[in-house]
Amino acid sequence: MAAVNFRPLHDRVVVRRVESEAKTAGGIIIPDTAKEKPQEGEIIAVGSGARDESGKVVPLDVKAGDRVLFGKWSGTEVKLNGEDLLIMKESDIMGVVA
Repeated sequence: MAAVNFRPLHDRVVVRRVESEAKTAGGIIIPDTAKEKPQEGEIIAVGSGARDESGKVVPLDVKAGDRVLFGKWSGTEVKLNGEDLLIMKESDIMGVVA
């Protein structure tokens, strides 16, 4: 994949969705129109962090390369360098997949 020439601001991250398997356990192929979008992705860029009440920058808990789970309606879909990506706040991320 090509590098993204985009740096998110503050506590935002750029996420690439991780596609899930297209078949069910019984081998039935699910058409694209019936599939839900995956709620798992890989972080490809992070902002510098949010500012606290005193103005100090608090770094994010996630980093580029982390695999994360996020809410169904989280983030804003964008197209960068021909690739569909999500931009979301760190607070929209539910956790990091170990």
